[in-house]
Amino acid sequence: MSELALLGGTPVIAEPPARYRSMGEREMKAVSEVMESDCLSGFYGSPGKEYWGGPKIQEFEAAWRKRYGVAYAISVNSATSGLFAAMGAIGLSPGDEVIVPPWTMSATAMAPLVYGGIPVFADIEDETFGLDPAAVRAAVTDRTRAILAVNLFGHPARLEELRAIADEHDIFLVEDNAQAPLGEEDGRLSGTIGHIGVFSLNYHKHIHTGEGGVCVTDDEWLGKRLAMIRNHGENATDWLEMDDLSNMVGFNYRMSELSAAIGLVQLSDVDAHVKPRERFASLLSDGVRNLKGLRPPTVREGCRHNYYCWCATYDAGALGVERELFRDALIAEGVPSFTGYVEPLYKLPAFQKRMALGREGFPFTLGAPDYTKVTCPVTERMFANQALLIEVCAFETSDELAELMAEAVRKVHGHADVLNRYASEKTGTA
Repeated sequence: MSELALLGGTPVIAEPPARYRSMGEREMKAVSEVMESDCLSGFYGSPGKEYWGGPKIQEFEAAWRKRYGVAYAISVNSATSGLFAAMGAIGLSPGDEVIVPPWTMSATAMAPLVYGGIPVFADIEDETFGLDPAAVRAAVTDRTRAILAVNLFGHPARLEELRAIADEHDIFLVEDNAQAPLGEEDGRLSGTIGHIGVFSLNYHKHIHTGEGGVCVTDDEWLGKRLAMIRNHGENATDWLEMDDLSNMVGFNYRMSELSAAIGLVQLSDVDAHVKPRERFASLLSDGVRNLKGLRPPTVREGCRHNYYCWCATYDAGALGVERELFRDALIAEGVPSFTGYVEPLYKLPAFQKRMALGREGFPFTLGAPDYTKVTCPVTERMFANQALLIEVCAFETSDELAELMAEAVRKVHGHADVLNRYASEKTGTA
């Protein structure tokens, strides 16, 4: 919205928040040391000590294991690769079903397709937007192989409940923990409650290596399979005495020594990167609490929310202002907000048009559902009408900025009548 005078006077936040820069001298020094070593990758896709990567990879994975208290940490070149590897590691086969949420980055739902698996969409709960355990229970069939939960926006899904469902049905729980590097549920770190947890080190996450990811597990069989899928596992089955050869066609999901060196520094500073986001979001929530029609993010009892995004639930009916107009007014006041997040993934052409040619074909094989008939009411409501977000990881945070953003939200909220008059004049209905 260009009409900065919409609410009168000067915007609350005159200058856009500075972009968050997490890289510093220590990362540059770490990269220089790797460059001077002349070892940018220590991997070979054949048996031998180099199969596990170079010295920085080894150091990085050891540090990750220690920080997260897990038996195995397998670095990969992206969290997407990590999700694909996780599907292979659990032995997913054509026709196996994986229960996934529809409100997340597309890679989560696409991961099963790499192995001919079938994504089965289950709705989210409307408090913290993870998979709804009741919806998951209803979706389990005798073909279900796994539940793929997402710890969305930095808050853990109902992981203990989902793990209980997985254990009850002898299936796997895999966590997409891209947005919650230090999330917690009842004292346990998110990413470590499922059988496999997948972390992201993409450049717009709390900590990053440009591109990268890490898979964690406490299971030796899964750990070995993850490492093999990462690095041309077909070459190492005899050497590693693997009897189960399912999905042992490997990929090149390897992380470089440069990325590992950066990752070591970023991991050592993870608290310094995450805690300011949490404080900022908490202050913002406190500053807008009890405003009619606007519910700040919920933090379930016993949980820790890392706030990749601050996601409020907006009720246009209660306030009498359409969500997009409210968002535009916030932007005019200097608050970098957006709506909807992503459209429910079953609406993607890959799902909606899979029968367009009159045949199924890979990767939708062996009884994939008619996704045109899928509906997840909570997800659709959040996308279409309710989700109002601020990407907390995108900019430099401070107490002062949190207070200014809260002031801007209150200002816009307090001028609902002006917004409605503006909307009427814009549409010619005044």
